[in-house]
Parts: sequence; C-alpha cells; structure tokens
Amino acid sequence: MSLLKVTNLSKKFGKFTALDKINLEVNKGEVVGFIGPNGAGKSTTIRVLLGILKASDGEVKIFNKDAWQDAVDIHKNIAYVPGDVNLWPNLTGGEVIDLFVKLNGTTNKARREILIKKFDLDPSKKCRTYSKGNRQKVALVAAFSSDADLFILDEPTSGLDPLMEKVFQECVMDVKRQGKSVLLSSHILSEVEKLCDRVSIIRQGKIIESGSLSELRHLTRTQMLVDTKMPLTGLNELKGIHEIEESEHGISFQVDTEQMDAVIKHISPFGIVKLESAPPTLEDLFMSHYEGAKDTGVGGVH
Repeated sequence: MSLLKVTNLSKKFGKFTALDKINLEVNKGEVVGFIGPNGAGKSTTIRVLLGILKASDGEVKIFNKDAWQDAVDIHKNIAYVPGDVNLWPNLTGGEVIDLFVKLNGTTNKARREILIKKFDLDPSKKCRTYSKGNRQKVALVAAFSSDADLFILDEPTSGLDPLMEKVFQECVMDVKRQGKSVLLSSHILSEVEKLCDRVSIIRQGKIIESGSLSELRHLTRTQMLVDTKMPLTGLNELKGIHEIEESEHGISFQVDTEQMDAVIKHISPFGIVKLESAPPTLEDLFMSHYEGAKDTGVGGVH
C-alpha cells in the first residue's frame, strides 16, 4: 500500500527548473533512500511533500490526500526531521520535545524517556546552549517519540557522532518493524545501504535511477582479486574488464556484473588458488552516475 506517491512533480523558480517530472513512492512498512549530492533537489522535494512549497506541476499524495491542500491534516501523521534544526532558545530540550509530541497528539512518556537516554541527551538544558548535534538529538527524540505513520528525514544525522548514528539506525529499524514508513534523504551512502529497501537517485532535479539495491547493482561493477597456478593471460581482451592491477597477492580488476560468468570461465583453466569478490557498494553505483558530472557543475558526494 502506497503511503506517499509523487507523480511527475515539477517545481520552477522563475526560469530555473529545480525539479523536473519526479516520480517517487514510499509503501507501508518500507524505508526508501532519497540520495543525491547537495543542490540536486532533495530538500526542495521534501518542502513540497511537507506543503511548504507548492508544486508547479504534477501530483503529490500522502495518505491519499493532496500534500498542498490537505497539509494540516497530513501533518498529524508525519514526523519530520530537517538537517539543520532550529529550536526556541529559551525553552529546554525537554520542553521542546514535549511540545512537538503534543502537536502530534502523542503522550508516550515511557518512549520519550527511553529515547532521551539512548541519545544521551540532557533535556534540562536551554536550547541556546546546545551544539548542532544536540539540537539534532532533540528533533530525533521528538520524531521517534511520536506515533507517526510516515517519517520524513532530511539529512537527519548531520552533526551526530558515529555512536549516535548507530542509535539513529536502530530507531529507524524499530519503526520499520512496527510497519511504519520512512523517507530518508541522505548523502551518507553507508547509512542508506544499511537501512533502505529501495533507493531513488536524484541528479540536477531529475530521478535518474530507482529500485532496490539488488536491482540497481547490475548497473555497476564487482571488484575481483584472483591468484592462479599458471600465469593468467588474456584478461584485457575480455569484455567488461576494467582497471587491471598486478600485485604480490594476485591480479585485481573490476568486472561488469553481467560479464561475470564469461570471466570466471576464462580464469578457471589457469588453476584458481584464490578468488575474492566484493559486491558493488551503493557508493560505486552512485559515483558511476556522477563520473561525468563535474563538467556540468554538479559535484560528487558532499
């Protein structure tokens, strides 16, 4: 069942097209990664989802309601965490959490206390004394204390240390187990790879790839390391082989995943002593899309 469905969404600012016919979907009980470098259009998309910006064209439905016209109603079941949290300076962290949770219509004190402990947050301090990381923790505790059905997280771990990132990942898996849905916008690819069922890659306002990680991996290469009894020849004449390097440990190279069978058949007669293969990571996949992007003014991963 689709909780969030974006169909041909476009957003223009004057003559500049920030989003160009974007399609995006989040189903019940699913974690979807929304990835791209800074300036690719992630935050603009999220502002449209939240009803902060009005779409120039296309349709955005959340819980089968219009994201712009029914924004107030939709927000009752959404928890949102931005990448840079601004809080009321004179309120304490605890007061802000209570305020957010109350707005969401939830009063689960026990969950709030567990999360404050997990995130190692002192809720008695005034928000003006908090570091960026602590402001982020306040927003995360408030979000995960709520009974939201959909969590929209825009670079939620920015400013958190690795230990707290791990706590965040546990919280995401918890809400997923409860059958809730998460849209996670991030440029921390390892985080997306651990958590997400599907990913959508955005570049210059366009979705360039969408699918599960296993579906997308056919687009990239597998890293191989081979050691054989007899000297291995003829590798560079095979299709789909890249970056061959010889070392004392054997020959390492990259192979296009669809050519793997032919490559293994070629290597076998030389007498395999050692064969190691590492599946392509999301980072490999992501960077393969951005290799030619430097000339267009789009950077890599920021």
